[in-house]
Amino acid sequence: MNLNELTVTEALEGLIEGKFSSEEITKACLERISQKDPEIKAFITVIEEAALEEARKADEKISKLGKKAFVDSPLLGIPYACKDNFCTKGVKTTAGSKVLENFISPYESTVTALLKDAGAILLGKTNMDAFAHGSSTEESDFFVTKNPWDVSRVPGGSSGGSAAAVIADMCLFAIGSETGGSIRGPASWCGVTGLKPSYGRVSRYGLIAMASSTDSPGPITKTAQDSALILEVLAGKDPYDATTSPFPTEKYSLELQSDIQRIKIGRPKQYFELDLQPDVLKATEDFLEFLRENGATIVDIDLMDPKYSIAVYTVLQRAEVSSNLGRLDGIRYGNDRTSFGFEAKKRIMLGAYTLSAGYYEAYYSKAQKVRTLIIEDFNRAFSQVDVIVGPTMPCVALGIGESFSNPMFGEMIDVLSEPSTIAGLCGITIPVGVSSSLPVGAQIIGDRFKESQILRIANFYQQKTRFHLERPKK
Repeated sequence: MNLNELTVTEALEGLIEGKFSSEEITKACLERISQKDPEIKAFITVIEEAALEEARKADEKISKLGKKAFVDSPLLGIPYACKDNFCTKGVKTTAGSKVLENFISPYESTVTALLKDAGAILLGKTNMDAFAHGSSTEESDFFVTKNPWDVSRVPGGSSGGSAAAVIADMCLFAIGSETGGSIRGPASWCGVTGLKPSYGRVSRYGLIAMASSTDSPGPITKTAQDSALILEVLAGKDPYDATTSPFPTEKYSLELQSDIQRIKIGRPKQYFELDLQPDVLKATEDFLEFLRENGATIVDIDLMDPKYSIAVYTVLQRAEVSSNLGRLDGIRYGNDRTSFGFEAKKRIMLGAYTLSAGYYEAYYSKAQKVRTLIIEDFNRAFSQVDVIVGPTMPCVALGIGESFSNPMFGEMIDVLSEPSTIAGLCGITIPVGVSSSLPVGAQIIGDRFKESQILRIANFYQQKTRFHLERPKK
């Protein structure tokens, strides 16, 4: 196995035992980027020299302190990639947009600061739909990222660059952000593990805002075990983000090993009645059957039709987008507003319309009321079951260009993840099958701050199956 193919857990074990160095892992990742990224186009920026320098510093610390080096730096020497909407001091942060094409942040986001303090090594910034306005990474102002399984297809979005980088073994893990489905969607289409934490679990400080009431940073990894390790670093109250919760965090990696007996799993009938690809439906049902055979109880439940979330999400998200992008005037930083792409302009106009006098009550206020109904609907469900399981995406990865025929593509394709995002819940997607040589993902949705529960189920499945080990042809 090449060092860039290691999981975070495997790499940490090897570093502690002195089997290889951080510099060797980092070089292997950089070589892989050099080899594959001209075709995949996962990265906007690669910081090779800075990454190698940090790797050498990590090796010096390990050489000096041994195993003790990892007590305060639990991700010491681990190279990762970060979606390009997280501010990184001294490194270009574009949000995939020409507006911020040459913007270098004067400060560090909380997420990247925590990872830096934990010893993780930033390799570079990954491509995304501009300002996260998309679900295919075709809306980047720079280039289209391709799915490593089939370069004629998209990786999903908006964290498509991060998911593509992980499945192509260009990094050991990546950071993404989700507003409607932007972690789980690309993770599903690329065949990796994507964790969307509860809203308020991970700080948004330094994340270029899309829709502030739903934006959630989270890890994209090769395994659920790795996601647990990274969440341990990222989770917690942040004085720079008033929306972060004081609710206690957990040692998520220590909660993984118990079985799944006596777990009650809800199967939402409405999620399975949508127009799903037959292989997606079968793979998800097989996943549920696996859980049943291993001691879980499967309960059919009723949830609000997820299609209602499309209207709610569209109104609320557009309103918040118009507000957040209003600060980009080209005077304080960035290029002027003529640099906005078509999708950004469209969302600004729709958002301004829904917030305008005479239409606020008809659209924005009404959407907030329906959002409350969606939250209450999930609360009722979680009074009956521990977690909810369903498909992540209605189909496997689409071809490049297919999304352009549907102006509501993003909202329609993310229909299965939008309800839980609107409600602020946590969710994880894992690979559970294959259709036409493309990965199929299923999602496990948990109540707020129940990340340990969904991680445990995901890890249990991955310990006994091999779908998460599959990789595209070299």
